[in-house]
Amino acid sequence: MSFFNSIRARLQIWYGLILLVILTGFGFTAWQLDRGHLFGRLNGELERRGVFLATAMQHHPGRPEEGGPGMGGPDEGGPPPDRPPPGEFPDGRPPEDGGGPPGELRLPPETAGLFAADDPNNFYFIIYRRDGDELRRSTNAPARPLNWAELSAGFPEEDHERDHERPPLPPRQFGDREEILKQLPRGEAIVVGCSIKPEMVELRLVAMRLAAVGGMVLLLGLAGVWWLAGRAIRPIADISATAIKIAAGDLSQRISVAETENELGRLAAVLNSTFARLEAAFAQQKEFTSDAAHELRTPVTVMLTQTQMSLGRERSPAEYRQTLEACQRAAQRMRRLIESLLALARLDAGQEPMKRLNFDLAELIRDCADLVRPLAEERGVTLALDVQPLEARGDAERIAQVVTNLLTNAIQYNRPNGEVRVAAELQNDVAVITVRDTGLGIAAEDLPRVFERFYRSDKSRSTGGNGLGLAICQAIIEAHGGAIEVTSEVGVGAAFTVRLPVA
Repeated sequence: MSFFNSIRARLQIWYGLILLVILTGFGFTAWQLDRGHLFGRLNGELERRGVFLATAMQHHPGRPEEGGPGMGGPDEGGPPPDRPPPGEFPDGRPPEDGGGPPGELRLPPETAGLFAADDPNNFYFIIYRRDGDELRRSTNAPARPLNWAELSAGFPEEDHERDHERPPLPPRQFGDREEILKQLPRGEAIVVGCSIKPEMVELRLVAMRLAAVGGMVLLLGLAGVWWLAGRAIRPIADISATAIKIAAGDLSQRISVAETENELGRLAAVLNSTFARLEAAFAQQKEFTSDAAHELRTPVTVMLTQTQMSLGRERSPAEYRQTLEACQRAAQRMRRLIESLLALARLDAGQEPMKRLNFDLAELIRDCADLVRPLAEERGVTLALDVQPLEARGDAERIAQVVTNLLTNAIQYNRPNGEVRVAAELQNDVAVITVRDTGLGIAAEDLPRVFERFYRSDKSRSTGGNGLGLAICQAIIEAHGGAIEVTSEVGVGAAFTVRLPVA
């Protein structure tokens, strides 16, 4: 058997796939949360440094706040002659942080410390004029050319003369760096960025840890599922082993049922019941075959004996006739037995056609009583009928066969001057026929076997001498959807009750 054809293997594969999907989803979610936390903290640091730079730009000497509405004072529209425009330098060269001649952009020490070279993330900044030219950059800023169109692409087309800052654009990543862009009210642009290598290294470590933990959980889960699947299908293996033994001929085998409440326990109980019925059916079939062979052997033996005696020497015509008559009786007995066996086989297989016609059941019972009345008179048995007008639906000939068999049995096994009472009535759409006699009755140990084939005892209820009469009666009534049962008391008599649906 292929591995993938095993139920245990299929359960293992399905459980493994489900566990893998769950672990992958959990790991990816945890990694995304950790990534969001890291980059959220990093973006907060970028925003904080951008705010410090923007504040330094606004409070730098020469800004409009110090010189009035213009750059040079209340009466001039430009900056004072001895001072460059805000953020510009006389020689066009960006001085070092925190130093330089007067008029230069000087960063406070706390702001300059935010861009120290020894920071793991290597924070840097670049400041651009509003015409797109670079104004100043930190010493660790990357040499990345950037034009004004690229800078202002994310900002809406609005008047630059505003009294408040625009909100920063969302962070952007460039390879192993991340930057934010802020635009000041006068149009200057500040780019603040940092290296994200430490975060990427930490995320890779987190991914490796999650993968390692997930792999361990997956392996443990697969081992646990393999063990659980083995325990779950163990009853199936027991069922299979028992079925193999039964197929080999040991019909006494049964499945051990430890837990009867679960599905496999109930299945095992049903199979045990099936095996019990199968064993009983085989035993009955074996007994039936043996009994049939025995019944057929007797007339065959009679015929062979008679013919051998006749052929042994010359006989008179009268002796030959006597021999032929004995053989005829034996052959007729064999014919009746074979016909009974054939009828039973057809009834068991559902191949015996049953008519479904309405008929007068009361009239049928009277006809059957008239048929056996000579036998009753011969034996001194009285027939008493209490039959109500009653109609039924079915095969009238077969029902008549049943009634005749029951009446014949009641007469044959009755005591001299006894009585047979026949009653028929309708009870809840069911025709109930009762045949009661005053014979010797049937012993309690014989009652369960009365309807078995070929079963006979001194007080049995079979006709024809072959033990098949009551079995045929039972098969005919069950084929009509009815039932037949017997009650008896030794020394008092027996009563056979037939229940037959009328519709």
